[in-house]
Amino acid sequence: MTVQPPDPDPANTPDLESGGGVRPGSTPPDSAQTSGLSEHEPRTSWSFPPTGVATMVVIGVIVVVFVAIAVLLVLDIVGVFD
Repeated sequence: MTVQPPDPDPANTPDLESGGGVRPGSTPPDSAQTSGLSEHEPRTSWSFPPTGVATMVVIGVIVVVFVAIAVLLVLDIVGVFD
């Protein structure tokens, strides 16, 4: 058994011109839109939660300690502490 293709045969499609175009006025009207939200979206807040603030503070402290150690090592290599 042969499965029929999902698209209609262009030879049997009404109002279809030879190049595949459609005559003006032959197109169907716009269909209704079914996508969209059924209820309102919750408001988003622009503030960080407390855990986000704590994380940023911890990362800032780690970066400051890292930079301080790097500066001290460079000064030790240069010979400032001799």
